[in-house]
Amino acid sequence: MDKEQIGIPKLRFPGFTDPWEQRRLGDYLSIPTKEPITDINELKLMTLKLNLEGITLSANRETLKLGATKYYKRHEGQLLYGKQNFFHGSIALIPKEAEGYATSGDVPALDISNVNSKYLVDYISRPSYFKAKEALATGTGSKRIHEKTLLNFKIAVPSLEEQNVISDFITNYTNLIALHQRKLEHLKQQKNGLLQKMFPKNGESVPDVRFPGFTDPWEQRKLGEVADVRDGTHDSPRYINEGYPLLTSKNVGNGYINYDDVKYVSENDYVQINKRSKVDINDILMGMIGTIGNLALIREEPDFAIKNVALIKHTSNFDYQFLFQELQTSAISKELLSGMDGGTQKFVSLKKIRNLSVMLPSENEQKQIGAFFKQFDSLIALYQRKLEHLELLKKGLLQQMFV
Repeated sequence: MDKEQIGIPKLRFPGFTDPWEQRRLGDYLSIPTKEPITDINELKLMTLKLNLEGITLSANRETLKLGATKYYKRHEGQLLYGKQNFFHGSIALIPKEAEGYATSGDVPALDISNVNSKYLVDYISRPSYFKAKEALATGTGSKRIHEKTLLNFKIAVPSLEEQNVISDFITNYTNLIALHQRKLEHLKQQKNGLLQKMFPKNGESVPDVRFPGFTDPWEQRKLGEVADVRDGTHDSPRYINEGYPLLTSKNVGNGYINYDDVKYVSENDYVQINKRSKVDINDILMGMIGTIGNLALIREEPDFAIKNVALIKHTSNFDYQFLFQELQTSAISKELLSGMDGGTQKFVSLKKIRNLSVMLPSENEQKQIGAFFKQFDSLIALYQRKLEHLELLKKGLLQQMFV
């Protein structure tokens, strides 16, 4: 093995002082003997996801014929990676439940030896590491990182004892993140279940669950009868590098605004658009194209304009928190998504949104329901922030703990 001392990490566990060594992945990885699948009944497939999202398993594919694509049996503890997508985080350690499952030759498995396998996978699973390898992909058309290329990649390695300590720490931290993720998903499921019980089913005028003291039937109305429903600009303003954000349906979801890939317009365009569709606090935005029905409640003074988004203005006819929750129910989703317009790019018309059937109880019952779900949303948001903080902290620790 080639050895080269390359220093120490910024963050280190007590008791370790020796410098780390630079090695090749080929010092620890080797290409196993191929085990081709020749009997279709033995073919159990697994899929390696992008972005470090791991492996999914599928059942026997009896309808799949063994043709031009050859499949090979893989084993627990091997490193699995995608030749075309290594630099997109297509990397995983094969778990016990995937023993004997197969992938094609474009998703090879490598044996691991003389190193803590989790340490090795954690090291190469850092985005700063695998993203830098894209330039090394070769071939015409779809470029690939072949096994021999991968084996020549460099890796920094401490003693086996220090590898074990680092690996145990990362495993425990990852498990903590997974625990918070499960708690968050459980809360979302709880909320979804409550939405179905606390709003009337289709064709009914009372919900299954109500707060004490309320017995009157709910009234069915059209959304456009109780709310001022508009949409954003139909024009295509000139985009600029800096200015006012112009939000579209893709920027609306999970109850909030996001600014991913947002475009900007001038102050003059911002003012002109807002003459038609000014967004205010307590208004609700709904996606009309692509992400149909996704919602955002405006909780603070907005500084953006909208395009291809439905704007449901807050009026005195309804409690905005109540309506925001009702628009998340399965009854609304089914009505909204039935018979959508468009070909490849589906969209829903403003007329259809205005004609959505909403059920309204008394003002006091609306307020109680709205306040209850507002608290539930705050709890979900708290867990979401905790999870994001833990993930950010892990990212920072990984940058400090490796050379």
